[in-house]
Amino acid sequence: MSWSPRRSPWVIPTLLVLLVGLPILEVWLLIRVGHAIGGLNTVAILIVEALFGGWLMRREGSRAWRSLLEAVRRGSLPVDEATDAVLVLIGGVLLVLPGFVTDVVGLVFLLPFTRPVARRLVTVLVARRARGLTGTFNVTRSRINVDGETIEGEVVEGHVDDDGSERPRELGG
Repeated sequence: MSWSPRRSPWVIPTLLVLLVGLPILEVWLLIRVGHAIGGLNTVAILIVEALFGGWLMRREGSRAWRSLLEAVRRGSLPVDEATDAVLVLIGGVLLVLPGFVTDVVGLVFLLPFTRPVARRLVTVLVARRARGLTGTFNVTRSRINVDGETIEGEVVEGHVDDDGSERPRELGG
């Protein structure tokens, strides 16, 4: 009973472009900036960005962790909090890497006023991917009241057969 998700045809080319193209773009940009402001100034900016990224990751990581724990304590599903924690981690790593493009993306992931935009983008991408993996499915947010306590949740309807084929769940079953 082995099941493997279908691969999108764009995943491998996208990874190749990122793994090859991003370093080339970063080196090109570093050279351009180095010519414009000088090599020593460029290295100094990269060092300051890395130090700032480490400090910001530590600060925002602590906040994200506290929010995650608080959501778990409340008994709610900590989707946004978990996404924030992952974005903070990735953003911190990107800021520590040398380069200006990765620094901009890292800042978007780390700064509290831009992270909701990144979180929304990640949510949309994951939802699209999930739809592709499980075929047609419906997600319904619901709230129920049990003994005076409100429980929030999501109901997901869909089905993947043992052979890996996908089909929507039939009504009533």
